[in-house]
This record gives sequence, C-alpha cells and structure tokens, in this order.
Amino acid sequence: MNKRRITKVAVSIWDGRISPVFDVCRKVAIYDIENQNIIAHTNVSIVPNNTYLKIQKLIALGVDTIICGAISEALYQQLYDHGIIIYGFIAGDINQVINAFLNNTLNTPSLSMPGCCQNRYRMRAFLNRRGGNKTRCQNRIQRRGKN
Repeated sequence: MNKRRITKVAVSIWDGRISPVFDVCRKVAIYDIENQNIIAHTNVSIVPNNTYLKIQKLIALGVDTIICGAISEALYQQLYDHGIIIYGFIAGDINQVINAFLNNTLNTPSLSMPGCCQNRYRMRAFLNRRGGNKTRCQNRIQRRGKN
C-alpha cells in the first residue's frame, strides 16, 4: 500500500509577492502539495520578531519546505537543523513562484533577488565559512540537494 506524501510549503508573502526578508515577515501562504498539485492553500499569520515562536509555529503547522526572500544565517540554520528545506533569496509574484516550485524551475535567474547569486562584491561578504569561495546562495542550493 502506497503512503500519501504531502509536502507542506510555506511561502513568505507581502502584498502578493515574496516577502523581501523572512526574519520579519508577518504572513506565510501554506500550500499542501501532492504529486506536484496543490490540494490545499491557506494564509497564516506568524510572529514577525520572535525567532523561537516563528519556528515553533512553522513546525506546528507541519511545514517541511520554505520559500522566502532574504533570510539571516541564524534563522536559516535553526530551520535547517529542524529538517526544513529552505529556498532562500527568491523574489517575485506568489503565483509565479509557486508554479516554478511545482515545475522544478525555482532556480531560474528571473526569480532570484536582485544581486543574488551573482559574482558581485555585496554577495562576497556572505561567503560561507564551510563552503570556500561559493556564495551563501550557491551553498544553499548545494546543501538542499537540488539543481
């Protein structure tokens, strides 16, 4: 007997787009996804300035994947340590982003935050100590095991 596998994806939202900074976002859209199809969707308020409560709320909701804009290394690491997959530094319209997630095309340049994953000075400041000369974005892509 096959066990149903439903993925719960939280997308940080602000005015119909991905919230620019996950650490202070106030609302997430929760999508239940099965076999690349959305089977349920709801918007949920989360505590914007309390990292512990934000993480606990996401865990209580059963979230296993987060799509967001910028995210601090500390929050990223705590979510990662709880087994949550993070697609950070994403920008764009919510519908466009969730469709890209469903089609496994989230890593397209048009959905990256401006300046993200480019070989620019401001990204060099975020070199990951464990990853050598890769930007933090490139390490996140590598750590989550995708493209």
